[in-house]
Amino acid sequence: MNRAFSFHFDLSCPYAYLASHAVEALAERTGAALAVRPFLLGGVFRACGVAQNLAGTLSPAKAANNLREMQRGAEALGVPLVMPPGHPIRTVKALRVLLVHNRRTAGDADAEAHGRAMLPLMHALYRAYWVDGVDISTDEGLTQAIEGAGLEAGPLLAGAEEAWVKDELRRRTDEAIELGVFGAPAFVVEGRGPWGEDAEDRHLFWGHDRLPFVERALGGEVPELAAVHDGPPVEVWFDYSSPFAYLGVSRARRVLGDRVRWRPMLLGALFKAIEGPLVPLQTFSPAKQAWLAKDLNWQAREAGVPVQWPSRFPVRTVLPLRVTLLVLADPSLADRADALIARLFRAVWVEDLDPADPATIAACCDDAGLPGEELVGRSREAKAALFSATEAAHARGAFGAPSFVVDPDAETPQLFWGNDRLPAAARA
Repeated sequence: MNRAFSFHFDLSCPYAYLASHAVEALAERTGAALAVRPFLLGGVFRACGVAQNLAGTLSPAKAANNLREMQRGAEALGVPLVMPPGHPIRTVKALRVLLVHNRRTAGDADAEAHGRAMLPLMHALYRAYWVDGVDISTDEGLTQAIEGAGLEAGPLLAGAEEAWVKDELRRRTDEAIELGVFGAPAFVVEGRGPWGEDAEDRHLFWGHDRLPFVERALGGEVPELAAVHDGPPVEVWFDYSSPFAYLGVSRARRVLGDRVRWRPMLLGALFKAIEGPLVPLQTFSPAKQAWLAKDLNWQAREAGVPVQWPSRFPVRTVLPLRVTLLVLADPSLADRADALIARLFRAVWVEDLDPADPATIAACCDDAGLPGEELVGRSREAKAALFSATEAAHARGAFGAPSFVVDPDAETPQLFWGNDRLPAAARA
């Protein structure tokens, strides 16, 4: 059973702020040793070729979703979060202050191994940035945060200018890059993975929402996602081209029951509408792509389904989407829609079949108890329907798949993006 993990963070990341409120309790529950590892996020971004201000590269819909997700995460933890003016604020000196305090308090050996001595000051700096709106890039702002933690600011600010701590922050940033870190927060667990994988000595997790995977890897108990069948309807927007839509759709009926309303859409057309890349995966850094491949397998294990990356990617899914719309629109066939959707996703993401091949789609329809040849022959009838469905997804604020829209008939429906947001959609 694992008993060690590290928390890699920069003060400028709101998701790392959220994670900072959970890592100590996680360590206590699992009996694991927690190592606290600050690094400079800008240095990691430069190494990965990523824009320094990620918010400026997002579509308006995704940027709005990120703000909602930050607030939802804060509400789930019961902590305040206020987007500060001027974000992102430079955190170089604040991170150095943490390292100076850590060494002076803990001594060289413990500072290197654990870094626990910096936890109270870390929380004070996070609060200054993400609650009080203090500019911690200035000595005045840092003084306010440091004294708020009951510490003397002068020696720490002076120490932050020393050569050794500048080198130390660079070293820790390089260490994060070598571990495969591409963003914050990141967690590294020594030993087995979330489902007992032991092929590697360590496993990297990215994002505060992967803390359940970290806990599982540390030998902790993580409850299964419970079914929530009561409540308003939930639209499930998907395209067969997305592996995470495959996982989300695989879990949606089990978790949401008859509340589900299936909503096919053409993801490529949606990406064009929001002026995003047609294949977002290809824009990610090699480090992020490598991690996503592992995370896909972990999410598949969580969903209880197999997954295999198709030999042809991106896949063309216009034909199966049109056929699915025909089935959903026909009252005499609609009761077979669940079976058809599951069969088509399996064809792409398990069996490596070509969804653009009419014979393949006809055979999948037959397997689902539907007239395959007839539906494929009529598929052009759904051309306008697929166009309209994708426009409707755009109007909902969707920017990727899967997207879950809770209570779509309400004045203010709630949108959740990603297979990993299904639990939040179920709670909503």
